[in-house]
Amino acid sequence: MPQPLPRIAVLASGRGSNLQAVLDAIAAGTLAAEVVGVFSDKPAAAALQRVAQPLRWSANPKNYPSREAFDADLAQAVAAVRPDWILCAGYLRILGSAFVDRFRGRTINIHPSLLPKFRGLHTHARAIEEGEREHGASVHFVIPELDAGGVIAHAVVAIDAGDTPESLAARVLGVEHPLLLAVMRLAVDGRLAEHGATVALDGHPLFTPLRLDFAGRLTHPATGIAA
Repeated sequence: MPQPLPRIAVLASGRGSNLQAVLDAIAAGTLAAEVVGVFSDKPAAAALQRVAQPLRWSANPKNYPSREAFDADLAQAVAAVRPDWILCAGYLRILGSAFVDRFRGRTINIHPSLLPKFRGLHTHARAIEEGEREHGASVHFVIPELDAGGVIAHAVVAIDAGDTPESLAARVLGVEHPLLLAVMRLAVDGRLAEHGATVALDGHPLFTPLRLDFAGRLTHPATGIAA
């Protein structure tokens, strides 16, 4: 009897380009998983239109008496689809500690900087202003502190002379999708875990984030060996 596919719930606030990359990889047979729900704090988010109506959930946080009340409804909706993994793919609202604790160790976020540098917003402009030579994207475990969970992997791009936040953002977006898909393959294969502040790969601590190479593979930066 075939094993059931790992179940992914996706949280998104915008257009859903990372979600679409996941859906395309599933359709192409390169990611053995299924998206079982898309959840948004923006009822008009384009991401919701990328899946069928039964998989959509959205609500306006302004209609709730508190942040905690919204998060509680979101958590109940997510729990109802029984996800193995929760992917924050352009979800722009900070998740409260109650939500994070409920799904701790199986919630992953993609962030447009080389964490721990440049947590929060406006990462591309900040990297240019501070004279960085490299920038990129990170995939990390979600903890209650913003963008501070264990970093699983980086994808690196060079910052060129004359770069603007917009030109840099476009290049970072080009590596976000392959980075996210490479990490999600490790996740759905059962190779990733969170142990406190440490990421574990195949049961062993990962002291330095993996790095995406030019072939779209994750490698150990010290050795170049594929993960």
